[in-house]
Parts: sequence; C-alpha cells; structure tokens
Amino acid sequence: MMKANSSWFWARCGLSGTLLGMLLLGLTGCGEAPPARFRLNMVEMVSSEMSRDQQIGIANVLTAAFGTPDEPFAMAEAELDLKKLKAAAGAVASDQLGNEVGLYRRHCAHCHGISGDGAGPTAAFLNPYPRDYRQGVYKFKSTERVARPTRDDLRRVLVEGVPGTAMPSFRLLPDHQLDALIEYVIYLSMRGELEQRLVAETFDLDEGERIDQLPEVAEITKEVVAEIGEKWAQASDLVINPDADLAPPTDRSPAELAVSIAAGRELFHGERAACVKCHGTTALGDGETTDFDDWNKRLFKLSESKPDLDLAELGALPVRTIRPRNLRQGIYRGGRRPLDIYRRIHAGINGSPMPGSAKASPDAAVGLAAEEIWNLVDYVQSLPFDSLSLPPEQLVAPKRERL
Repeated sequence: MMKANSSWFWARCGLSGTLLGMLLLGLTGCGEAPPARFRLNMVEMVSSEMSRDQQIGIANVLTAAFGTPDEPFAMAEAELDLKKLKAAAGAVASDQLGNEVGLYRRHCAHCHGISGDGAGPTAAFLNPYPRDYRQGVYKFKSTERVARPTRDDLRRVLVEGVPGTAMPSFRLLPDHQLDALIEYVIYLSMRGELEQRLVAETFDLDEGERIDQLPEVAEITKEVVAEIGEKWAQASDLVINPDADLAPPTDRSPAELAVSIAAGRELFHGERAACVKCHGTTALGDGETTDFDDWNKRLFKLSESKPDLDLAELGALPVRTIRPRNLRQGIYRGGRRPLDIYRRIHAGINGSPMPGSAKASPDAAVGLAAEEIWNLVDYVQSLPFDSLSLPPEQLVAPKRERL
C-alpha cells in the first residue's frame, strides 16, 4: 500500500489512544452524564478475535474518519453533506434559529441505536428487529440485490414506513428533516462498512501491530471510504426498471388477468420458481421456518462456535429465525405496487434467504423472463382475494318458531 504522512489524520481526530480507551470504558467525571458514543461492532471483533488494543486502534481510525455522535465528520471521499449530518446528529434540541437538531435521536435511535446497530432500547421488544445499517445491506429498495439503495428508496421507507413492522411513517416531517435523516443513515452505514474493512485489515497485521499506528493509515482509510462512497454513488445506475413494452397493460379484461394469474400459480408451485419451498403450498409463509437473515445468521454461527459466549454482553439481540411472508395477508413490507413486487421477485431480498429469480440475460437458460415475473406478480396480488384467504361466512343459528 502507498505510504502517507498520517499527521493530518490524528490532528483531525484529536484523540490519543489513551483518551479513546477511556471513552470506550465510559469513564466520565463525577456527576456528569456519559457522552453519547458509537459502540464498536463487538460481534465482528469477537468473531475476528481482535484484542482490546486492536479494538482501540480501530476505534481511533473510525473517530478520525467519521467523528462522534455529537460531532459528526465525513471525509471528502464519503461525499456526505456535513450540514445535514449536524442537523440529524447530537442531542435533541433547537438551534438559535429555532430549527430542530438531534433528529436521529428524536425519531430513530430508540429502535436503531446510536450506532445504527439495530439494537436500540426498544429493539428487543420488536419483531422483526430494527435494521442494522452497519453492513450496508438493505432489504427494501429499487436496486439490484447487492447494490446500495438510492436516496429515493430511503425516503420512501421514511415516508411510507414498513407495513407489518414497527417502522412507522414519517410523512409529516418536512423535506429538509427527511433529507437530514437520510444523510445520517448513509453516514452510519458507511461508518459500519469502514469498521468491517478495518477489522479485515487489522487481521492481516503482524502480532503487536495496530492499524492506527501504521504510517499509511490515512491512505488506507481514504481508499476504503472512497470505495464505499462509490457504491452509494452508483446506486441510481442500478435501479431495476423493467421493460415497459413487456409490462402488462393496465386495461386488461378479467379474462386476460385470469390467464396471467393461472400462469403465475403454475410458476409459484413449480420447480423453476419454487416459491412454495419457503412460502408454503398455501402461501401462508409456513414452508421454510428454520432459516436466518444475514444479521442473525452471523450471530448463530458465532454462538455455535463459542457456546459459552453471552451475546447480550456484546450488545447483540437474541437470535431469531426469519419467517417467509404470508402472502395471503396482502401486507408487503417493500411496497404493494406491482412494480415493488416485481423488483422483489427479480432481485430477491438482500440480506434474506429470498433469492432473485430473474434471468441474468434474456438468453440465459436459468431464471424467469420478465413476462413470467409479471405473471407471479398477478398471482401474488390475487392471493388476498382468494376464497381461502377470506374469513368464513358468519354462521347464523336458525330461529325457532314460537309455539
């Protein structure tokens, strides 16, 4: 790697390893409330067997690159708007002009946590758990499976909420506050992704070396943040926009719609789409019920390898399996528009066992063609209105005639 003078890096950070260690230990003056601080991803640290000293080194670099919850910072390579970050960060208050600040702690931290780890104070009571932003993995978006969401995707989640979960709608917030929250979520995600990369970089160091003490640490950090920022910048180029000529017309007759639904039903139960494997033959979501999403899978593997480890001490929530969607309820977390459902089938749901079904190219032998995906969309949207999905008619006892 390229060598670089890292003095600017630590001048910007302004923290020594000793002081940072005190922050990590939560040591504060008598009678003072402890300052808000980002929590290290201890699941990652323990899984990768990072020593306490190595953890402090990683925390030092993270602080230099992204600041603190009260004083956020973003390197130029991240291409983030610092003004928006400062509106979202910090304690809940109003500035001298009466503008609200601390928006993330007001609206989001109680579920998603100060660090964006999805383990806020209320998270354990929620099912599903709130999203952990730190992997850069998002389920409900318009982009290809492994791509980052667009800012419009994040805005839509904020405005619409996520049906069937505890994520509410923030439609009443003004646009500038929504923009600030979106920027801050991306900021937390970038910070989490950098943390994972720093763990990997530290893992390759010689014994006794610490990443914050490398002469080239500034260059390493710049390169990694630039790579992460580029993934976010590319998201708008990776939006799934199905060919309009292949989309079904909006003025189809009932008979035409019935033909498409029948084709979708055959695909749903057939081997090519294999939807019944997870959603069940009745589409109640009772097929595969023992699998995990990516967040819980990591915890499960760690608990298996270290059975005596207390995950709660790492700030982790209890491991849960993931339940496939009950498609007969008509509740779609990623949106109920036909286009939303098309995108879920096309790319699958990132971070979950739900695979993508689209062909890699029109001539590919494996996967579903666009027309077939639209057939599945029609079938899925018909399920809540199927006779099996409707409540039984109320039985009325026959009246007895009076004698």
